[in-house]
Amino acid sequence: MDFESDFLIIGSGVAGLSFALKVAEYGTVSMVTKKAAMESNTNLAQGGIASVFDRFDSFDLHIADTLASGDGLCNPAVVDMVVKNGPDRIRELVDLGVRFNLEPGESDRSSPPVFDLGREGGHSRNRILHAMDMTGAEVERTLVEMVKRHERITLFENHIAIDLIIESNRMKRGLVITTHEDQCCGAYVFDRRKRCVKTFAARVTLLATGGAGKVYLFTSNPDIATGDGIAMGYRAGATVANLEFVQFHPTCLYHPEAKNFLISEAVRGEGGVLVDAAGQPFMERYDPLKDLACRDVVARAIDTELKRSGQDSVYLDISHRDAAFIRRRFPNICEKCLSLGIDMTREPIPVVPAAHYMCGGVVTDIDGKTDIRRLYAVGETACTGLHGANRLASNSLLEALVYADRAARHASAELRERAGEIRPQAPHWDEVGTTDSDEAIMVAHNWDEIRRFMWNYVGIVRSDKRLDRAHRRIEIIQNEIREYYWDFRISADLIELRNIAVVAELIITCAMHRKESRGLHYNLKYPERDDKRWQKDTVLRRPFEG
Repeated sequence: MDFESDFLIIGSGVAGLSFALKVAEYGTVSMVTKKAAMESNTNLAQGGIASVFDRFDSFDLHIADTLASGDGLCNPAVVDMVVKNGPDRIRELVDLGVRFNLEPGESDRSSPPVFDLGREGGHSRNRILHAMDMTGAEVERTLVEMVKRHERITLFENHIAIDLIIESNRMKRGLVITTHEDQCCGAYVFDRRKRCVKTFAARVTLLATGGAGKVYLFTSNPDIATGDGIAMGYRAGATVANLEFVQFHPTCLYHPEAKNFLISEAVRGEGGVLVDAAGQPFMERYDPLKDLACRDVVARAIDTELKRSGQDSVYLDISHRDAAFIRRRFPNICEKCLSLGIDMTREPIPVVPAAHYMCGGVVTDIDGKTDIRRLYAVGETACTGLHGANRLASNSLLEALVYADRAARHASAELRERAGEIRPQAPHWDEVGTTDSDEAIMVAHNWDEIRRFMWNYVGIVRSDKRLDRAHRRIEIIQNEIREYYWDFRISADLIELRNIAVVAELIITCAMHRKESRGLHYNLKYPERDDKRWQKDTVLRRPFEG
């Protein structure tokens, strides 16, 4: 079955939704999302969006905080552009109906509104706009409602992209040669309900599939976060970079019945203190900023404390604040904790670090364009140069909004310039010679093994020996997956396994290459930052075929 549109968007987080609403003015849009549209990392984002709205704040301060967090690897021009575009993107959300918290006494009709601004780790001023502790859900809800009502946008839920379709521009002795001059003309997509593969042809394709937290055993991410966009982009020949920089959020709820539940950094921003099992604060031993240090520092500190004490978790205590304030500021977290028998207004919350955010990804320019023609990437899928070696808290939704806007402008202009061109042809999916699988255990076993050795060997603290072990294992598993993939008919589980294996291999390769410790990458053999040799991006490209 074929579908044709001017724009194909893979993913339904804030980046993809924002892009869709803006390009729909210029053409037809197909939006593919692997489950329901609301199931995304955006929907789980509790903290908020960092942007300059306070009179005591400034663009220069936000830029300085972002550069400091990025530990020498941010692109200063990108940081400057994103920070300075932030307020306009926030105002757009407000105009669309997103309800951010306002200062007491302010109303929605205030002009301009006076936002209730929070603070998180690494920020020198209060600049986090939030909607209680459910900011992502509020933004996602608003954008999804608008997308579903738009007559030029068709939403395909429960569809998972398999691979990009690349139209080769060069031939040599009858062989197709993949080059970085190729263009993308759509994607093959698996319909999870009908269990069939569909061909989506498009003039412009956007990767907006979110992150890759499910590569690790413990993560704050939803089950959909399997690095699909990064894996598809890499297989298609796009450049990827900085995949060693995986951000581990310091405070995920530790409870046998709590799956992937994040305790927002905003809790520490409002005075929450990390303590050990004896109730003693410990962050002062690791950083002058204590509990408001950057995430890489806090995550390593907790990891060190757990290894030293042998305890299963540390604790986050905000019970010294007024109970009514805690319930008003963090209703979602309070409700979740209470459902598990934890009253955060009276007792500390058990927390552990978990894989949270991918700072690397598919390399783009300042307009979200990859090095494959007609292919764009935004949000957590992309490596734009904003985050460097460590993302500053609440800069992710900011980046997604700003880059969706720039990519939409550039892609729309590109579409208009090539309006007379023949639409790229996308060949049909070929499954000749494949059969239904009778060994699904291979998928389940390899899925579990990858996530476990990535957590144990390529986690918060790494070593050359651990990385070598992980590399040997992923090579064996990749060979098994390749053999299985070409023999059996496709399934959603196989697609995701194939993608987490690719992303795991890329993370390991990047981590093995970087012989220093910087930001989110810490190697026991090279504990110091080395600007002379390693103040540069780790760039990978798939070898050309032919």
